[in-house]
Amino acid sequence: VRLHSHDVRYGSGSGQQSVTGVSAADDGNSYWRVRGRTAAVCERGTPVRCGQAIRLTHLGTGRNLHSHRFASPLSGNQEVSAFGEAGEGDYLDDWTVVCSGTYWARDGEVRFQHASTDVFLSVTGEQYGRPIHGQKEVHGMAASSQNNYWKVMEGIFMQPSEVFGAEQYHAEL
Repeated sequence: VRLHSHDVRYGSGSGQQSVTGVSAADDGNSYWRVRGRTAAVCERGTPVRCGQAIRLTHLGTGRNLHSHRFASPLSGNQEVSAFGEAGEGDYLDDWTVVCSGTYWARDGEVRFQHASTDVFLSVTGEQYGRPIHGQKEVHGMAASSQNNYWKVMEGIFMQPSEVFGAEQYHAEL
């Protein structure tokens, strides 16, 4: 399932832009930009460390992946939405990258834990009806499980050697 959003608002809870899961591999609304946490500068191409706080900004709408203590519409877990304008939101847009090793690896699975409420970004089997029929609910879950692993499927990837000299970054053991 791919992390998806578009300018459709929740009819309950926060009323913010919905975030869902879709199966379609060619979905243009499933692209997100990895950015530094709120109020932090993050140079493009800098490797993302495991344990680092980041923001994910939806390319189509410019809103950030966001969570807060509203109940999600279908499961009653914590709502996940998209919030802000032109990539600017607030501290509730920050997610910690949970992975093994030192850096988030291109082919590695990661979890995203909300920096303020500690829930994990998750998708389970609950599906919406109209107007987003068949899309799965994305929500925050208190416990880690198989439902909150994520993997990058496509994007623009930079080799660390393109950005960092050998004296700054070592890939060998």
